[in-house]
Amino acid sequence: MVPLFHDFSGETVLVFGGGRVGARKARRFARETRTVVVSPAFGEYGFGDSELVRAAPSADDVDDWVERFDPVLVVAATSQETVNEAVEVAARDHGALVNRADHSGGRDAGSVVVPATVEDSPVTVAISTGGTSPALSKYLRERIETELDGAGAMAALTAELRTELKTRDLSPSKRRDAVRAVVRSSPVWKALRTGDSNAREEAARVIGNEFGIDVDDTRGDSR
Repeated sequence: MVPLFHDFSGETVLVFGGGRVGARKARRFARETRTVVVSPAFGEYGFGDSELVRAAPSADDVDDWVERFDPVLVVAATSQETVNEAVEVAARDHGALVNRADHSGGRDAGSVVVPATVEDSPVTVAISTGGTSPALSKYLRERIETELDGAGAMAALTAELRTELKTRDLSPSKRRDAVRAVVRSSPVWKALRTGDSNAREEAARVIGNEFGIDVDDTRGDSR
């Protein structure tokens, strides 16, 4: 499988199943796009901002539900294998992606695995074991969360620096090296995470000491 990020803005995700797994899937997608959950009952797990539709589609009815909501992705998370199989077939016939929550390991073409994610916007890290070990994915996500602290702010800072450095008569390789030096600087990370000092000033110090570039002058030239 090839890991990809997919923008579902303005699309619909259709989830069949109102149990624990269906709720977890729904919460994840509802943060990004319209998510509809169809189930005869809903557990007390929390479904985020999903639309809950109380119904009990049979295997023969699934195709009509998929046609009705025109989803870009369909999740099969019911307790009935025959219904999940029908969901998969209906999704493929409709040209939608499909996630079989009751399957692990190998997947057919067109199917997706929903990874565990860690976010510090705009930075997102996705973790997947190919559906074979959700417990391991969760463990790794918890470990990465601490390491990712400050990554969003680092992304914003280095984006600003890249823009400013482009205003100078510098080779692309020197610009890249300067930004990489900031990314690898422990003092800059500490400033971003603790707020004890100005991260911008720390970054300017790194670039100035290692490359002789006055970033403050660059900032002034670019505005």
